[in-house]
Amino acid sequence: MKNIEELKLLYEISMALHESLDLKKSLYKVVDILAVSLGMIRGTITILNPLRDEISIEVAHGLTKGAIERGKYRVGEGITGRVIATGNPLVIPKISEEPLFLNRTATRRKEVDREISFICVPIKKGAQVVGALSVDRPYDESFSLPDGEKLLSVIATMIAQHVINLETVYWERDQLRQENQRLRDELANRYRIINIVGNSSRMKEVFQMISQVSRSNVTVLVRGESGTGKELVAGAIHYASARAKNPLVKVNCAALPVNLTESELFGHERGAFTGAIRQKVGKFELAHRGTIFLDEIGAIGMDVQVKLLRVIQEREFERVGGTDTIKTDVRIIAATNKNLEEALEKEEFREDLYWRLNVFPIYIPPLRERKTDIILLADYFLEKYAAENQKDIKGFSKTTIDALMNYHWPGNVRELENCMERAVLLCEEKIIQNYHLPPSVQTVNKPDNAPGGSLEETVESLERERIVEALKSTRGNMAKAARLIGITERKFTYRAAKYGIDFHYYR
Repeated sequence: MKNIEELKLLYEISMALHESLDLKKSLYKVVDILAVSLGMIRGTITILNPLRDEISIEVAHGLTKGAIERGKYRVGEGITGRVIATGNPLVIPKISEEPLFLNRTATRRKEVDREISFICVPIKKGAQVVGALSVDRPYDESFSLPDGEKLLSVIATMIAQHVINLETVYWERDQLRQENQRLRDELANRYRIINIVGNSSRMKEVFQMISQVSRSNVTVLVRGESGTGKELVAGAIHYASARAKNPLVKVNCAALPVNLTESELFGHERGAFTGAIRQKVGKFELAHRGTIFLDEIGAIGMDVQVKLLRVIQEREFERVGGTDTIKTDVRIIAATNKNLEEALEKEEFREDLYWRLNVFPIYIPPLRERKTDIILLADYFLEKYAAENQKDIKGFSKTTIDALMNYHWPGNVRELENCMERAVLLCEEKIIQNYHLPPSVQTVNKPDNAPGGSLEETVESLERERIVEALKSTRGNMAKAARLIGITERKFTYRAAKYGIDFHYYR
């Protein structure tokens, strides 16, 4: 019978410890349970502060606030201090007969008419003592103090394990919080205006418009060819706005199946259609208090355009198959490479929706219209992919620069980035050469007024260029430059002299 009662007590304490992540709340419940089960007059859980070498009462039953504040000990001081110092439990049958008993809380002076027994056991985290659990109970000859000590030792172990588990939870929560903050900072940095590379006058106008519109909640329509960086502009607007700490939800409308577009945007209820086995939250709900980026908005069908128009006007919608109206506080940024004006004429796009979206249009020029940004972007991507691939590549040869500048870049910035990634992977030298570029970029037609040349002249031009680039990379060191292009120093010196190249110029 006694064993069953102890098991019930341990079960109650286990449940109390796991009810809450609030450690103090759990420990208070534990001492309350002990008070009822053990006939406890007082009970305390003391914790050691290793930095100050001080023991203080963390949780107590039967003590006033003042008594708790007075209950402070040094390690080794009094019964509690000795238990924490040695890691061994102590049992005092009658505290009146124990000279080590300090009565630091001053609560036992009023109890001269009855004898009190005291049990104190250590709370250990591995081999380290972190605190103590102590109990005052009326002296009773029939009560087995050794059995009471063993029971309290088991409870102290449970408390210690709970403390370890909570420390793990708190640590993981802190790590998750730090990781979330790191990702937020990373996203914010990624979409800062300074990370949209460009110093042409056309791009400066784009930067100015981003700065102006970020401070408001107005709907934005970003227009431009594929690969110009419309998503970067949407991100820059969001992370520079007051909504930056809330979600930026991206939707590629062209990638959504026609019959599922409405469900993706607005969600659906269970059973709304075949395959809807559970309720689904739509993108507009996920973007609440944040921003939704609708890329390729021109690909949305006419039936969904009606619901989208309502969301923009009323900021409310219903899930597919649902009747409850859901309010949403969301900023809308749309983007398209489609000619919406032609779509209006063909009645493929609603005119009222067009005017709702086109409140603040931002046009991103194609790369061929901002030639001055090409080399700037190429340098940016070269640095990025050289670092990723642990390559020490310094720059571009003159023919490479000419090829990059003369190419028309139909894929815009995205194509240039792919081109630079390929060139870095192929390059085993210090300089990106023309032959590291994709064939389509290498074979750009020369302007009509560009001079021609024989094969011999072309070879000599390339040879001269390689010698100059090698000297630039080695700062005029002839021996290193010769090794860089795979010839002897004597041959290198001869060919440099042949082309009138002075190595001193590059030092």
